[in-house]
Amino acid sequence: MDVDARLARAIAALAGEAIDRRVSGVSGLWGGGSTRLFVRVDLEGGGSVVAMHAPRGTDEWGHASFVELRGLLESRGIRVPRLLGASHSEGLILVEDLGDDTLARHVERHPSAREALYRAAAVDLARAQSSLAELPEQSLARRRAFDRALLEREIDHFREWALDARGVTLSGDERAGFASAARWLAGFIADWPRGFVHRDYQSRNLMVETTPAGPRLAWIDFQDALQGPRVYDLVALLADSYQSLEPELVQARLDEYAVAAGVAAPERLRFEFDLVTVQRKLKDAGRFIYFDRVTQNPSFLPFVEPSVRRVRRALERLGGISELEPLAAGLARWFP
Repeated sequence: MDVDARLARAIAALAGEAIDRRVSGVSGLWGGGSTRLFVRVDLEGGGSVVAMHAPRGTDEWGHASFVELRGLLESRGIRVPRLLGASHSEGLILVEDLGDDTLARHVERHPSAREALYRAAAVDLARAQSSLAELPEQSLARRRAFDRALLEREIDHFREWALDARGVTLSGDERAGFASAARWLAGFIADWPRGFVHRDYQSRNLMVETTPAGPRLAWIDFQDALQGPRVYDLVALLADSYQSLEPELVQARLDEYAVAAGVAAPERLRFEFDLVTVQRKLKDAGRFIYFDRVTQNPSFLPFVEPSVRRVRRALERLGGISELEPLAAGLARWFP
C-alpha cells in the first residue's frame, strides 16, 4: 500500500522530532474498516514504529481520543502501545510497533494456543473492567455511552444496509415489526448498569506478544471506548464474526469471566450475552455491507452470513421472547 509523499514527509519529521531517528522507509498497513491510515515506519539502524493518521473530520472521535484513552488504559495496568510522539496539526500519532501477530493470526498458525489465549482474553477483560470502574470525570470513556439512541441506531444499520440497500422488500408489517423489536431491544439493554467498554474487543484488535512468561495480549483500536453493558466486549470476543468458536469454548470462557469478575448469577450473564449478541451482530452484518457499498471494501462481505447466523442462534437460545419474534420471523425470510 503506497503512502502519500506529503504524509511520508510529515511522518519523517515527527519521527526525527519525537524519537530522534531517521526514517528509511514507510509502508501502509491494513486498517480494516477504519477511516484511519496505519503506516509502518522503518528506522535507519533497525527497528520500526507505527504511525496512525486520522485527519480532522474523517474519524468519529479523532486522534486525540486515542491519546487520552491510551494514557488511561496504561495507567490502569492494561498493555497498550507506548506513545512516542504526536502532531495534532497533522493528525499524526507515533506509537510502538507491536508487530502483526493478532489473536486471529496467532491462533490460525498455532491452533493449540487458542483455548489458553481466549481464556486470557476473557480474564484480562474482567480485570480491566474492574480497574476501570472509576474514571476521571472528564474522560471521554465516561462521558459517552451506549444509550438507547445509539443502540437503536446500530440495529437500524442492519435494516438500512443488510435489507434496504440489498433490495430486500419488507412488507408494512415486517418493517413495523423490525422497528418495534429494535426499540425494545435497545431500550432493554440501555437500562442495564454500565461500565467501561472497549467497543471492538475482538481477535483482530488483540495483539499477541511473546514474553519470557509466555504470550501476553495487548489492546489496540480502543479510541472509541465508552460506557455500556458488561457483556458487550465479551460478545465482540466470543461471538466474533471472524472466528468460528465452539459453543463449549464460548461457555467455558463465559464461566471463567464470571469467576474473575465475581458475577453472582452466571445464568443472567448468559442471558445478557445472548441479547447483546442479537444487537451487536445485526449491526455488524449491516456494517459489513456498508463497507462494500460506501467505502468500496468488499473484504468484509464473507462475514455477513456468519453474523446473521450468530443472531439466529442467540434468538433460539433466548427461547421466544415475544418482543423479538418479528425479528426472528423476518430473518428466516430475509436470509433464507
